[in-house]
Amino acid sequence: MIPQDFESWKYCIEQKCGIPLTLPFVQGRLAVYENEELPETKRFISKYGEQHYWRVREWFARVAMDLAIAERDI
Repeated sequence: MIPQDFESWKYCIEQKCGIPLTLPFVQGRLAVYENEELPETKRFISKYGEQHYWRVREWFARVAMDLAIAERDI
């Protein structure tokens, strides 16, 4: 099942997949997803569709912002 909301997506990435959403990881994903000409990005869009692609980009951007704010406050 493909997560349809931020909290479900975040849970899936962190808990089910065991991938920590660190700032370097998130920035790396954003670098890929922000370039629609990359083969990886094209495959993602082809497999999951434009709507989900934009949601995931937004969710990664949200996590990046939250992490940057948290690091700044340390």
